[in-house]
Amino acid sequence: MANPFDDVDGRFHVLVNAEEQHSIWPAFIDVPDGWEVRLRDAGHAEALAYVEEHWTDMRPAGLVTAMEADARSAAS
Repeated sequence: MANPFDDVDGRFHVLVNAEEQHSIWPAFIDVPDGWEVRLRDAGHAEALAYVEEHWTDMRPAGLVTAMEADARSAAS
């Protein structure tokens, strides 16, 4: 069986976790705990385009917060 994540003819959700990391997920597979659907039942290309448009900072949200706090500390 082919990898369902690579099925260009498949239907996908775009998932986002608490760290604001994105993933495309085959629509027929249950959404794993800790992830929420941001785009539902999209084509492969549409799902990838959504991720490219919305996930512009690959750093986990916790790291962004820590780096911003460090920058504020250094500035004072």
